[in-house]
Amino acid sequence: MVVAEINAGSQGEWPKERIWAKLATELPFDDTRLRKYQSDLLKLIEQYLIQQEFEADTFASQAYLLRSIKKKKLRKLHNSTLKTVKEIPEKTPHRDGNYYLGQFLVETSYDQLISDFEEKKTEKTNLEEMSKLLDYFYIGEKLKIYCEVLSRKKFAKHEYDISLIDEILSFAERFEYQEIPFIAIYYQIFKMYVEPQEVNHYYKFQNLLSESSHFFPSSQEKVFYDFAQNYCINQLNQGNSLFLKELFGVYKDVIAKGFFTIEGRMESLEFRNIVVVGLRMGEYEWTENFINNYIKLLPTEIRENTRSFNLSQLYFYQKKYSNVIRILQEVEYNDYITNLNAKTTLLMTYYEVGEIDPLFNLLESFRVYLNRNKEIPSARKINYKNLIKFTKRLISLPPSDTKLLTVIKEEVVSTKNIPSRDWLLEKIAELE
Repeated sequence: MVVAEINAGSQGEWPKERIWAKLATELPFDDTRLRKYQSDLLKLIEQYLIQQEFEADTFASQAYLLRSIKKKKLRKLHNSTLKTVKEIPEKTPHRDGNYYLGQFLVETSYDQLISDFEEKKTEKTNLEEMSKLLDYFYIGEKLKIYCEVLSRKKFAKHEYDISLIDEILSFAERFEYQEIPFIAIYYQIFKMYVEPQEVNHYYKFQNLLSESSHFFPSSQEKVFYDFAQNYCINQLNQGNSLFLKELFGVYKDVIAKGFFTIEGRMESLEFRNIVVVGLRMGEYEWTENFINNYIKLLPTEIRENTRSFNLSQLYFYQKKYSNVIRILQEVEYNDYITNLNAKTTLLMTYYEVGEIDPLFNLLESFRVYLNRNKEIPSARKINYKNLIKFTKRLISLPPSDTKLLTVIKEEVVSTKNIPSRDWLLEKIAELE
């Protein structure tokens, strides 16, 4: 009964007296003793969690085993344990920073054990190997931290003092460490940040990731794909349209590997971004399959609205304008971002099919919505009001007034951050 209630996620805390009763003790309720039991239980849980992680870390457990053999002088375990330890690297699939640190710890314990039990003190030891392993761990982790710094600087203006980073970058550049994918990949990510215009850094990074992704746990591989995704988006923002295809490829890889889902759930913004890129690529069948197959991964309360909105975008790209109007006239979206996008799509659809009266009505209701909604940032309101203004001017334009059309075009080009600017310019070009 107790387990069933916990698994059911029953709300609220249990009264202390009820907990005491479940302990099946004959003693009268004792608050001090109960708190002692709870404290002891918490410590046991913590020790259990620590033990779980420790046993999962092969390198750490074997390093401590070697230390114990040395400490207790267990000569009979010496040979068999050394044989087991030496087989660990071959049986360990991953080659991230933890691999090199773990191997360093094992080699250190191995060296100490050998020095105690072996008779030939003059033979060359594994000190050189230990030094290399420590270098690989330190250089790789330093590069990893520095790449995170460069990434975060794009969102927040914090200063970070990363000691010895210049020396490490110089060292990594001289040797490049192609045989150590963990270092090689992070070095290319660094180059992508400091020389973003040199797109060969990205392609080299992609080749390294493609060839060595199997060397990394999924959590680390996901981080690499996040860097790839951000680079592609930055290139698109800089006007490099070639990276639309690259971003689409990254999205397909990430979907296939399950990196967009957290505990079986997907974020609605990520869902929307994938749909947009798929549509811009003209991959309509793929995008429709994505919507239908992955909509179930979104939270239940937003699932249907998200599905209808994204299908409306698909239909707009396919020029199935009657389907767009049917969907967007039926649904009022709760969040203002989706609402703005939906109204923009409906605006463009009415224009495309020549429904001038509904378009005028929508433009006015759109303007009222912008004025009344307190959630929408002021800058975004200005952007959408510009879209409304230029759309009105286009549909009110006298036929063959090329001079006024040229003025409108110049204003659209010079006005920043108009939603659907490319669509506006396309409609202007059709009138020229």
